[in-house]
Amino acid sequence: MISLILSILFSSLIFVIFKLFQIFKIQTLYAIITNYFVACLVGLLFYEAPINPTNLTHEPWFLGALFLGVLFILVFYIMAKTSQNLGVSVTSVATKMSLVVPVIGGIFLYNETLTNIKTIGILLALAAVYLASTKTNKSTIKKNTLLLPFLVFLGSGTIDISIKYLEEAYVNDAKIPLFSSFIFLAAGVFGVLFILVRTKKHPLKINFKNILAGICLGIPNFFSIYYLIKALRSSNFTNATVFTINNVAIVLFTTLIGIVFFNEKLSIKNWLGIGLAVCSIILMAI
Repeated sequence: MISLILSILFSSLIFVIFKLFQIFKIQTLYAIITNYFVACLVGLLFYEAPINPTNLTHEPWFLGALFLGVLFILVFYIMAKTSQNLGVSVTSVATKMSLVVPVIGGIFLYNETLTNIKTIGILLALAAVYLASTKTNKSTIKKNTLLLPFLVFLGSGTIDISIKYLEEAYVNDAKIPLFSSFIFLAAGVFGVLFILVRTKKHPLKINFKNILAGICLGIPNFFSIYYLIKALRSSNFTNATVFTINNVAIVLFTTLIGIVFFNEKLSIKNWLGIGLAVCSIILMAI
């Protein structure tokens, strides 16, 4: 349970840092890629055994972690496009409602059963995430951009269930830091390649502020994944319960942080979503 709480806290801190990016005019893409390399270094510091780079390719989780690294960058890019075309709220809803994917995956991959109470809890969680994340501002949505939130939903959910599958099937406790580090390293390398491709249209600009922002993001980013894996492994809860509590608690906690520290205003719909989030967490934790 402690690992799950720590995962929620570090994940919530990531959203706060993203909010600060907006305030301090940080170039998000460069900070994100820096953050991946920093998260990789943090993980290596926690890995006590000697590291032989040539042996990494022989690890049973190597190709899976490589796939996750690509997926990290790809989903981030789609999330950025979704935010630009449909708004941050739509992106947030799509990302957090992706908890459905690992829940369904747990049923088929691990024969998990859902009680009536937990089923109600998941349905309340979906309603809570939607209500707590949506804003009142209205904008015209182009039909050809409606695929974007679906891709965010599918991509985020695939990342969650892939991490669960790989860590349970191929990663022992001692190698969790190495496994996490390699995912971030792969994401960082593919991110650099992505930037190099973009330099033809958008010249590469590096400044200390973006690098510092990436460092601040990379540390909690590593621990959010590290403690999520620990929670999935050590918790008495099912996968469905862990992912639901994790996602809904992050929405709840970041919403409250927005009110207290950033003077964000909430509608009645948002407050209803917060109430449903609390009910959902209680039901899932029973």
